[in-house]
Amino acid sequence: MVRTVVIVTFDGAQSLDVTGPLEVFAHAAREADGPAYRLIVAARRGATVTTSSGLQLATTPLARVRAADTILVSGGSERGIRDAIGDAHLLRWLVRRAPGARRVGSVCSGAFILAAAGLLDGRTVATHWSAVSRLASYRPALRVDGNAIFVRDGRVWTSAGVTTGIDMALAMVEEDGGKRIADRVAAQLVLHTRRPGFQSQFSELLAAQARRDDPLSAVLAWANEHLAALDVETLARRAAVSVRTLHRLCAATQGTTPAKLIERLRADRARVLLGTTRLTLKEVAARCGFRDGPQLTRSFARCFGLSPRGYRLLNGRPSRLRRLKPHRRLGAAPVAVP
Repeated sequence: MVRTVVIVTFDGAQSLDVTGPLEVFAHAAREADGPAYRLIVAARRGATVTTSSGLQLATTPLARVRAADTILVSGGSERGIRDAIGDAHLLRWLVRRAPGARRVGSVCSGAFILAAAGLLDGRTVATHWSAVSRLASYRPALRVDGNAIFVRDGRVWTSAGVTTGIDMALAMVEEDGGKRIADRVAAQLVLHTRRPGFQSQFSELLAAQARRDDPLSAVLAWANEHLAALDVETLARRAAVSVRTLHRLCAATQGTTPAKLIERLRADRARVLLGTTRLTLKEVAARCGFRDGPQLTRSFARCFGLSPRGYRLLNGRPSRLRRLKPHRRLGAAPVAVP
């Protein structure tokens, strides 16, 4: 069975939102026992579109695309998204064709286009970390998961943007052809690791700092230096607000509760320590404010989708070195190896 995958784009689209998923499906189709895909990059008029980076893409007119197994809408620049939302022809095509597709989804800010077409109402969705609150305000009938790199809600798939479109496409390939095919595609694309959808997309502290108007940015910077003794009441006192007000602020700016925010700050600090030091798991837990190693392990898995040990093997420095004994006949000098 040949599955038709349509990636909808427009002037000002983010090029990797288009080409990332496209390459995943193309590589999967080239596998001997992989799923068969027919790939179409479509735009309203079918002319050449210019992405936000200046890359030009040849496209097929939407009017010539009658049916699809999977429809993905790319994200793009603010102007590109604004123009796409105002394109009645594009929205009508989505409303008309989406019901017949097995999967409908978006990459990054493409979620705004699906939302404008009314296709995300009642769904839990993902988008780029910088657009979480704007998307929630734009379409209150949907729920935005600001932590996930991609979300599947029934037949609707949405991702956080840019490289996470690759993660989402790999999950689709796994659904179609199995884990072995998806792993082979990831290896061909030289991906460091396959990320599950619930893995955190961004450091909470950096995200707050990037949003210049975030009222919690200074408080989170302080909290990041006092994780060992941090709790919700202490955070509220530092912010000079009540615990109830802190809950409202965290919900509005971070999309979570104060307790979960503290957990994510601690997990993110643990990620840094695991990747840059040879501290034991117990030592990392103590420095980050976790009760013990098992609590750190559970929290780390919730936030990043893998264990601290697994993360260190992929990204970190070994916890200790062992020395090889010199070869007696050759007189080789000791060599330190992981």
